[in-house]
Amino acid sequence: MRAYLSFIRDNAPFLGVGALLLFISSFGQTFLIAVFAGEIRAEFVLFNGDWGLIYMVATTASATVMIFSGGLTDRFRVRSLGIIVFGLLALSCLGMALNQSTLGFVLIIFCLRLFGQGMTSHIAVTAIARWFIATRGRALAIATLGFVIAETALPIFSAWIKTILPWRGVWIGFACFIFLMIPVIWHLLRYERTPQSVAKTDSVPGMDGRHWTRGEAIRHPLFWTILPAMTLFPMFATTFFFHQVHFAEIKGWSHIALVAVFPLGTFTFMASTFLFGWAIDRFGASRLLVVYLLPYCAAFIIHAYAPTIAWAALGVILMGLAGGGQSTLPITTWSTYFGTNHIGSIKSVSTAVMVLGSAVGPGLSGWLIDIGLGFESQLLIYAGTFVVASLAMIVPLRRANAIQL
Repeated sequence: MRAYLSFIRDNAPFLGVGALLLFISSFGQTFLIAVFAGEIRAEFVLFNGDWGLIYMVATTASATVMIFSGGLTDRFRVRSLGIIVFGLLALSCLGMALNQSTLGFVLIIFCLRLFGQGMTSHIAVTAIARWFIATRGRALAIATLGFVIAETALPIFSAWIKTILPWRGVWIGFACFIFLMIPVIWHLLRYERTPQSVAKTDSVPGMDGRHWTRGEAIRHPLFWTILPAMTLFPMFATTFFFHQVHFAEIKGWSHIALVAVFPLGTFTFMASTFLFGWAIDRFGASRLLVVYLLPYCAAFIIHAYAPTIAWAALGVILMGLAGGGQSTLPITTWSTYFGTNHIGSIKSVSTAVMVLGSAVGPGLSGWLIDIGLGFESQLLIYAGTFVVASLAMIVPLRRANAIQL
């Protein structure tokens, strides 16, 4: 604990920026947007499949743009790029509050997903990976506290506040908050160096002792072997949280009762993030990659059969346990095997695919619900994919480690 406190004190501005960025990314995350699904569907007369389709189309478009925009982190300071993205995300929140058409929601969700879940979180983890080397896992764990706090507080706060205020007014409040954070990030990063200068002084090569470009990385089999596991997590996590209102309905629970157990998973997620951060620095990412999804498999099986909220709470806790790996392993993995000089461009591809997965999941699941495949049955199928993805990584990782530094 003393070592962590000393580390935080010595690196407070940069860790603070990472935490702030990950907190702000929540305004484009499914766990927050989904809280307002009931109001949106009711006001615009949307079925589960309709709302899922809008979400899928908009998120797929944002994933496509991420492939190109993600590389900006290799060229521009977080101080400059982050402020621009914050401003655009705040405007997106205003758009959510003011929009009056179903078609307009496609554009609004596109912007929220691109500037929130996509660019803001991408900037955060890419910057942390570049700023920290030997302590990368620890730094990611600490910065992830920003996301943990948001995931804990914002859904419950939103579910409560929208019983008092119009849901559109809540989104105006979100926009104002983001605008207020712009001078904070500007102040914290007054001494930040450019990505190019960091690359020259603190770069760490990957396999074969060199820095892989994006084109080289995506042509390597290892990239596509690891990517499915990383994609399945956000894909099905998004699906679960997106359909949380429907899930509560089929279980016969109140929505607010279900939301009330989510902080249990968030607290577990926080502890798990620190555990994975320590384990990455101690043992390396490859040993953890093949096992971190297994708690998620168990969680979805429990959710499928859960007779009470207490059982759902256990499933949420297991989801949080796996979440610590998802928050720290992807960026560490790409940095380890492909180097840090082009990490922004490389990760932009994986981020785009993960965002695409989070787009496909809710849309596909909503369509399956509408044609008669129950959500509980879907959860069992999702659990099986986690096992397959974990097993698929074992041999490729072993081969990659044989040619590592």
